[in-house]
Amino acid sequence: MAGAPKGKLLGQVVGVAALGEYQEGSVVSRTIINKKVGTVTFFAFAEGQGLSEHTAPYDALVQILEGEADIIISGNAQRVKAGELIIMPANEPHALQAVGQFKMLLIMIRA
Repeated sequence: MAGAPKGKLLGQVVGVAALGEYQEGSVVSRTIINKKVGTVTFFAFAEGQGLSEHTAPYDALVQILEGEADIIISGNAQRVKAGELIIMPANEPHALQAVGQFKMLLIMIRA
């Protein structure tokens, strides 16, 4: 199935970028996996949207699916484009800012 099913995703083939659509002026998120050991979350950022600086107690991997984003880690900004990924280290301040609109997966492992 190439689209985004409304029900459970287990055992389904899904086009990752189809898990959510852009909404003007908003950040759309959808939890794909939420387990004690970690989470996988899909995000769609409208142009001009982002996540303000914060820290997390675990490393977080961001994979850009569409578009591009400026990802700032400890004050160092990097442009990350579709098909690329970056790991945001635990306990380091980080923020994300859309360059146009973009979609990403955020994978956080808590172990």
